[in-house]
Parts: sequence; structure tokens; C-alpha cells
Amino acid sequence: MSARILVVEDEPDINELIVVNLKYAGFEVISADTAEAAWQLLSTNLPEVVLLDWMLPGMSGFQLIRHMRVDIRWRHIPVIMLTARSDEVDKISALEVGADDYVTKPFSPRELVARVKAVIRRGDPNMLEGTVEIGGLRLVPNSRKVLAGEEPIGLGPTEFRLLHFLMTNAERVHSRGQLLDYVWGGRSHIEERTVDVHIRRLRSVLENHSLDGMVQTVRGMGYRFSISPDGA
Repeated sequence: MSARILVVEDEPDINELIVVNLKYAGFEVISADTAEAAWQLLSTNLPEVVLLDWMLPGMSGFQLIRHMRVDIRWRHIPVIMLTARSDEVDKISALEVGADDYVTKPFSPRELVARVKAVIRRGDPNMLEGTVEIGGLRLVPNSRKVLAGEEPIGLGPTEFRLLHFLMTNAERVHSRGQLLDYVWGGRSHIEERTVDVHIRRLRSVLENHSLDGMVQTVRGMGYRFSISPDGA
């Protein structure tokens, strides 16, 4: 069965362009022109990926993604933000609010399809290894679960994969470039600053369970996962 993609775009021409190209690429596509309509579709037609316009009438794309990231039913769904804003601060804002990737308008339909395929590959639990448990933190790839003891921890898809990589390579220091290669698949359109944003999001969630100290910054080198204070 082909992956289902939800397109949320209020400009009819752009919506149609995206839908036609995704269908041609073999995806099942559903679409909405408002965030409110998209919310209803999320409840009845669970998608594998959401393509979400930043500026929408009524509820904005930013507001919709915030709702998705706090709802256990939708927080695992990758979101690619569609935006006419190209400044770095706007891209970082999209990532910080919960997006997994962004595409700047105007965009190439072929690039957009490639981005969709990339986030689907990254989210495939079959590409990950078995259960990993370190220092009371347990990650189960096949069921997409992260547990602190017996308490579940809710992570977005990119933070989940990032944590999985760090935990399966504990005590090793990885540069931003290496993390891009292993976690994002070395996509050239992803900037190294993106890694910092997702590290912050990961730490923010782990902080609620007093586990954020395991994701450590090694100044001038990168990041590592360690159960020892400061990686000592």
C-alpha cells in the first residue's frame, strides 16, 4: 500500500500542483485548504507525512503543528513546512515549532517528492535496530516508544531517530555533519544549524524526566550521549 500524504495548502494552483506530482510518484494524497479541515482529516485519514503551508486562513500552519506535537495521536507524523520565507530565522522557527523539514517557495516538484520520500525513509522503524536501554532510558524502535523507567516520553519523528542514533553510539562524539549523514541521510539541503535545533527539542523533552544531561555538547566537536556527568 502506498504512503498517504496530507497536503495543507490554501492556494488552489499550488495545492493541485503538489497533489498531481505526489500521485504521479505513487502516493495516496488527501488535501485541505485550511488547518481546521486538515485537523478533521487527521482524525479520519491518518497520513504518513503532512505537507503544511505556513500561512493559512484562520488557524496558521504553526498553530496546527503545535497542536499535533502535543497530541499523542499525531506527534509521530513527520511534517514538512511549506513557506515563502527564506530567512534563516524563519527556517529555524519552523524547526523549533516542530517541523521535521521545510521547503521554500517557489519549489521544484521533483525536490518536494524527494523530501517526502526522505522523511518516510527516516521514519521507517525497520531501518532501526532492536531495543536500546541505557541509564533507565529505554527506546523501542518497532513500537516507536521511549520510556523513562515505565513512564512514556513523547518524541517527534526526527528527535526519535536522533536519540536512537546517539544511544546506539553512546560515549562517542559526533560532529553536526556526521549527525546529518547518519540521521538525515546526508541531504545537502539540510543545514548544520538544523542539528542544534533538534538537539534542543530533544533535551527539552528529556528535561521533564531529568534526563537531558545525557545529551551532551562537546565544545568545538559536536554531541554525544553519555550517562556520566560531562561525559567523564
